[in-house]
Amino acid sequence: MAKSLAAQLEEAAPPCAEASPSNYLLKDHPDENKWADCVHCGMCLESCPTYLETGKEQHSPRGRVHLIKSVAEGQISVTEQFADPVFQCLDCRACTTACPADVDVGGLIEEARGQVRQALPLKGWKGAVSGFFLKGLFPHPNRMQTVGSFLKLYQKSGLQSAVRKTGALKIMPSHLADMEAIMPEIKQPVQKKFKDYKFIPAEGQTKARVAMLTGCIMDVMFSDINESTINVLTHNGNDVEIPKKQTCCGALHVHAGDRDMGRKLAKQNIEAFEDAEKVVVNAAGCGCALKEYPELFKDDPVWKEKAEVFSEKVQDISKYLYDTGYEKPKSEINKKITYHDACHLAHGQGVRHEPRQLLNDIPGVEYTEMANSDTCCGSAGIYNITNPEMAGAVLDRKMEHVPEEVEMISMGNPGCMLQMAMGVQKHGRRSEIVHTVQLLDWAYQKDKEAMKSTTGKG
Repeated sequence: MAKSLAAQLEEAAPPCAEASPSNYLLKDHPDENKWADCVHCGMCLESCPTYLETGKEQHSPRGRVHLIKSVAEGQISVTEQFADPVFQCLDCRACTTACPADVDVGGLIEEARGQVRQALPLKGWKGAVSGFFLKGLFPHPNRMQTVGSFLKLYQKSGLQSAVRKTGALKIMPSHLADMEAIMPEIKQPVQKKFKDYKFIPAEGQTKARVAMLTGCIMDVMFSDINESTINVLTHNGNDVEIPKKQTCCGALHVHAGDRDMGRKLAKQNIEAFEDAEKVVVNAAGCGCALKEYPELFKDDPVWKEKAEVFSEKVQDISKYLYDTGYEKPKSEINKKITYHDACHLAHGQGVRHEPRQLLNDIPGVEYTEMANSDTCCGSAGIYNITNPEMAGAVLDRKMEHVPEEVEMISMGNPGCMLQMAMGVQKHGRRSEIVHTVQLLDWAYQKDKEAMKSTTGKG
């Protein structure tokens, strides 16, 4: 006979010796209001990538909600058995979309991770590596640019080719070697390129001024996408400001349970963008994190109010263009294209139609809808590094839904782009991975070239 839900969960996280009103620490405890409406109906199960892979109740959304609630009621403790299902979650938010009661499982997971890292802080080499990247690197644009310079040298000097030819990558863990194989070409970060600009002026008449989040990894690994974003915004009458004091959005820190660092970065960004009327973001994970800043300050009324004002300014690039109007390009991009919904864009921000409309407004695009386009690809921030086996299994399932005939797969998040590029390579596909705003930029560039050819002006 199949075990009951309660029995499965008791095995996953044994009861504590002495029950107490709550086994959470006082700081940043999970919000009871987030689980109050969960009736464990099971509507979320088929939406959960980890449950589909394992079939284990503790790795389902309702199972995780039950565990989180059980700690609050003093039935179980914050142990490694509790931490495992909490950190195995991709935090993709698909369960909230599927839930009839809109239970905020993602918010609960992030709060629970904060409790885990207070009770069970990372130690040894894991703690050192986490501290190096999350505190020593990502929050510091200058250090990120230095890393980018080394990566560019690695690519341009011939060292990358030598490493690949000699088979030296075989000594690396396979998932890291796979990432090296699909590393994009490193170019000059826009923060560095436009460091002396107060703002990049609009082409023609100015309709609005927007501030742009450049991101940390985005500006190092995908600066060409940042540049395409600037091109598209200025083409459509926007002055673009790049605030100098902006920093990492803090998404990776919050996902990792370091909510204190998340708050520190949030405060810096709120102040950096204080004078902006609109904050445009081209990375789904970053945009979702910015919009959820108020969650970090639920116990701080002053900063919560500031965070709420800030979060209202934040818009994904595709939604901003759709809402404010954009010039439809005239030049054709004759490609068969499909679209992957980044989890934190579709489920986290509710942006689905807008990027598809941008694609369909480009002449020559033959658009094919992807089945289950809003299922997670397995990237999930740095989940594909911390949980490579599960991320790989989720990616394999995702690739089953990518139409065979498409030449390009478009999306709106850098992590997804790297993960899907690995999927294309692993499964022997030939599809090119592109950001939606890049396609619009390329079409505009072709328009300008055609105009120069017609007028004879170079």
